[in-house]
Amino acid sequence: SDMLTRIFPLRSVYRSAISLAIVLVTMVLLVLCVVDVRWGKVQREVPQSGIEVMFALDVSRSMMAEDVTPNRLERAKQMIKDTVDEMAGDRVGLTIFAGEARQQIPLTNHYDDFKQSLDEVGPSSLNRGGSRLGDAITVASRGFLDVTHDHKAIVLLTDGEDQESRPLVATKAAKEKNGVRVFTIGLGDLETGARVPVESSRGSDFLTHSGKPVWSKLDGATLEKIAAESGGAYIPAGTKQVNMADVYHRYIASVDQTEFETAKVDSYEARFQWFLAPALLLLLMEVLWVRRKADVAVELKRSVSTD
Repeated sequence: SDMLTRIFPLRSVYRSAISLAIVLVTMVLLVLCVVDVRWGKVQREVPQSGIEVMFALDVSRSMMAEDVTPNRLERAKQMIKDTVDEMAGDRVGLTIFAGEARQQIPLTNHYDDFKQSLDEVGPSSLNRGGSRLGDAITVASRGFLDVTHDHKAIVLLTDGEDQESRPLVATKAAKEKNGVRVFTIGLGDLETGARVPVESSRGSDFLTHSGKPVWSKLDGATLEKIAAESGGAYIPAGTKQVNMADVYHRYIASVDQTEFETAKVDSYEARFQWFLAPALLLLLMEVLWVRRKADVAVELKRSVSTD
């Protein structure tokens, strides 16, 4: 046994160093495998299906009434965002209206961009005051991308006030020509109503007409007729909080879905196998080769000691 250190003075050191190096390299490769390193961009085609939803948002001055916290307009915006949060694959767009109507956001499935643009709209977004529901429905129905008669919905958020724009005629035309169903959401107090705040030279004030204060109430009857005409539904939100997740899944999502064009999605290829294969080979080498040599040395030492 005294001669073994002289016969194998360096080989045992080399053997230990090689074993340690193999184990360390194996651990590094396994860590790279677990973190799922990816490279090499690959484009895949992903089929999409859903419905097209055009939100028609009333931005008239009456929507600034504060019978709903913080006001009708901000509550309507939040309701739209809550609805969009429930969607997966649907296209959404935005039409704003007051005394005129305009498509503000074309149909898109980029929900974050949609919500950022939604935050920017207000009474100053349009030049003409008032409230023309018929114009809003007509403009919104023209914003759909497909011409087939299904998978289309308009969600109209307003206090229901209208200036003789014939909303029922517009709703019937949208239903017959484009197959659009209109879902109406009414905001505001139905009985008492609220005064309409305005900015003046004296600061915050309220809207008046002929020296008399103007009170804005929810006109639920008109909104209910619009929904019935198109086969949609009327949601009388009033001044209450409404769970828009339930509204979406119960009403809006009942619209028949359609297949949209196939989207092309960029992704990176997983390369974990490039690290896993050499790690397993090194581990096998360490077990079969280095360990075996160590066992041979131990057996030789035992044999010399016995002799």
